[in-house]
Parts: sequence; C-alpha cells; structure tokens
Amino acid sequence: MDFLELWEQMSLLVKLLMAVLGLMSMWSVGVFCERVFTFTQARRQSVEFAPKVAKHLKDGKLKEAIKISQSKEFKYSHLGKVVLAGLSEYQFQQEGGVQLEKDDVVDSVRRSIQRAAALTSADLKRGLGALATIGSTAVFVGLLATTLGVINAFQGIAATGSGGLGAVSGGISEALVGTAIGLFVAIPAVWFFNYLTGRIEFFTVEMDNSSSELVDYFIKKS
Repeated sequence: MDFLELWEQMSLLVKLLMAVLGLMSMWSVGVFCERVFTFTQARRQSVEFAPKVAKHLKDGKLKEAIKISQSKEFKYSHLGKVVLAGLSEYQFQQEGGVQLEKDDVVDSVRRSIQRAAALTSADLKRGLGALATIGSTAVFVGLLATTLGVINAFQGIAATGSGGLGAVSGGISEALVGTAIGLFVAIPAVWFFNYLTGRIEFFTVEMDNSSSELVDYFIKKS
C-alpha cells in the first residue's frame, strides 16, 4: 500500500491534520533557513566591523566611528547595533549643551547600550518561538491523527462485522503514518531550535563583551 492509497483512505479530519503537519514542517524549515542566513551575515559583518570601528575609536574619531556603525554594509551586525547606540548616546551627551558629571554620562551610555542589546537579542530570537511550538506540538498533532486512525480502524471492524486484518489494516496504517509524520516534523524543529539558541547565546556573549569594552573606553575618555 503506497502513500497515495493511504491518503485516499484517510478521513477528512486526518487529512486536515496531515496538512497542518506539512505547514508546520515548511514553516520550521523556512524559519531555520532565514535565521541561518541572518546569523551568517551578522557574524561575517561583525568580524569586519569590529577592527574598523576600533581603529577610529583608538584615533579619537568618534564621528567616523558612528558613520561606520550606521553604514548599510553592517546592517546585520549585532555588534554594530550595540556600538552605534553607545556612540550616539555619548555624542548626544557631549553635544547636547547640558553639562553632566562623568559618572552620569557613562551611566547614560551604559543604559543606552543595554537597551540596544535587549532589542538586538529580541530580533535575533525572532522565529524561535514558532520553532519551539512546532517542536513541542507536532508530536501531539501526529498522535491525534493516530487516535483518529485507530477510531477509523474500529469503525471498519464495526462496518464489516469482522476483526480480520483487512478490516483494520487501513486504519492502523493511517494511525502509524500520523505518528511517523508527527515525529518527522517535531525532531528537526527541536534540532533547529537548539542550534539557533546556541548561536544566539554566542552572539549575546559577544555583545556583552563589546558593551563592556565600549563603556570602559568612555570611562577612560571622559
């Protein structure tokens, strides 16, 4: 019995559940591919961004460092977003016409960096909630299809008045296919989620380190 024959024997509700599992699978693969592309760009651009902005800061060229941070060339860089927030806040404090104490300026810069880091982390996590949901619920959707398949098998027994294999084979096959597809969808989604979470943790550490180094720079500069 091939899959087409199984599909034809499935009830409308089970077919609907199979379609839902198919959409969940495509969604998880789509999220994974999009996040991998974004993370790859973020990593590559951050590697290029860090030495360029560090050189300008070392030379005391704040405006040039801000210009580099605003460049579309580094629009995916997580480090660029955090550094830009700190540099922009420092420039605002220096040129705003209000004289603040050194500690107040540094605290203001630190808060700006923390806000930017939080927003950047949230952006990096975009789509992971869907992966977590798919990974935890796809199995249950498959089990629901399994349950409905078993019910269909017993209905076959009742219709034929026989408990033979022919009466229940369609429903049992339907049930097994539901379980298999549910696992097929859930397992990759969990793998995708864990892999992307690990990448995000690495990016978070990089942002924390860059934030700390930038704050130290402003402490020495002020």
